[in-house]
Amino acid sequence: MLNRRDLIATAGALATTAAALSSSARAASAPLATETVDVDLTADEGALRHIWSECVGSDRAGLTMREEWRLDAKRAHKEAGIKSVRFHGIFNDDEMGVRPKASFGPGAQSYNFQNVDNVYDGVLDSGLKPWVELSFMPTKLASGNANFGTYHGNITPPASLDDWKAFIAEFVRHLIARYGVDEVRTWYFEVWNEPDLGFFWSGTQAQYFELYKASVEAVKGVDPALKVGGPATSKVQWIPAFLDYCAQNRLPVDFVSTHLYAGDNQKIVFGEAGKYTQNQVYEAAMKMVSEQIAASAYKDAELWLGEWSSDSPAMIAHIVKGCLPYVRGMSYWQISKFEEVLIPNFVFKEGDNAWGLFSARNVARPTFNTFKLMNRLGERRVKAVGPALATRRNRGGGAVMVWNLAEAQQASGIPGANSVRKVTGEAKRYTVRLKGAKPGQAVKVSYVDMERGSPYPAWRVLGSPQYPTREQLAKIRAAAELPAPQGLTLNKAGEVVVDLPPEGVALIELA
Repeated sequence: MLNRRDLIATAGALATTAAALSSSARAASAPLATETVDVDLTADEGALRHIWSECVGSDRAGLTMREEWRLDAKRAHKEAGIKSVRFHGIFNDDEMGVRPKASFGPGAQSYNFQNVDNVYDGVLDSGLKPWVELSFMPTKLASGNANFGTYHGNITPPASLDDWKAFIAEFVRHLIARYGVDEVRTWYFEVWNEPDLGFFWSGTQAQYFELYKASVEAVKGVDPALKVGGPATSKVQWIPAFLDYCAQNRLPVDFVSTHLYAGDNQKIVFGEAGKYTQNQVYEAAMKMVSEQIAASAYKDAELWLGEWSSDSPAMIAHIVKGCLPYVRGMSYWQISKFEEVLIPNFVFKEGDNAWGLFSARNVARPTFNTFKLMNRLGERRVKAVGPALATRRNRGGGAVMVWNLAEAQQASGIPGANSVRKVTGEAKRYTVRLKGAKPGQAVKVSYVDMERGSPYPAWRVLGSPQYPTREQLAKIRAAAELPAPQGLTLNKAGEVVVDLPPEGVALIELA
């Protein structure tokens, strides 16, 4: 059995091996391309809302009751600053929110919120808040049997909108009674998930709009101060039609939510195929949706990017920077392992494994370590020219993230379906000029890329096992943690030089 010293020694040896291989490859290659990033620490550009940490996605409600999930959730909150979590299926039959009719008392539905409480108690105990997705349809209220996923979530419209409305009202009253109205008013209530897709909603667009009407009336009927929104569509669909329907029916819309992935069909998203690179898709789409909201009767509605993802550290930083002018919050998909449509037969796999802050078995991925570095960014944004997000902290000091953006094709279907991960880019040397900093000042530089802060080099050294043993997992888990920062000093011109491989990010911190 490995002890603590064994783990530290193993992690160090694996990291040294990976670094040596990387250094050898760089030495044999051509001189690095160079780029300059100009940062003016004295040029305040206003408050920086950490939109990337507002929410994170997850698989389904039942998964949150596992110890493995709750350990990941606690780390996501404590180390990466994640505030809330969104998942499907709080009304699935395994949560048994609706019991058979007239179970207790004649002529009335009997509700059972034991498992619902277990789910939300666990979320809150992890330090997160629930993002309440009102899905899927309890079988006892459903109009049919069509279902989705390994958990068989019922995707049909309700047999009776009145019964659905009564159930939602009782659900909300229960939440307020248990958690208090002040707490629940900080949550978001979202109607369904991706109703534009037939495998998530068997009804029509018109039936979804009716579901929204019944749902928002039920929630607001209990407490008008609660936040309700939708349509939670894929590929930024239905938004103008949804807002028009709500305006015509005088329905509240506190927020507009929609989903997007870099590999989505651009013909559907933008009406034109191949219009943008994958690195450009998010900023262009969020700008388009924000303009749709501005042209509606709901100009003050918040915009939430309710699902998005990338497994590339630099791409994550680039996407966040592009979304900053448009969105109130983002929800990265997803926090932990994915088993929504299948149970993966691997912990790690070569290829396009695009989703997740953690792999199975609580192993940090480069995505988590990227979010962890971004959590160290400050509360005030300052001017930066180049691939960077520069900040000052309220408590003093500055933090600047710099990245080497590459074209890293993202999985458009199930992660791991392809055994090859396609990346186009080159290593670069960045000279970061820090106006307002003192020459000779000490700085700390932390790195994340596909080798540093990643489980994959250690996994490969161990022979790429399909089912790592407990001892192998311990080694991989230790090696995947964020490496200690590098101590550097600014030169006489107030500059620091960092070398980044394709997709790499660096966080420069000034005291």
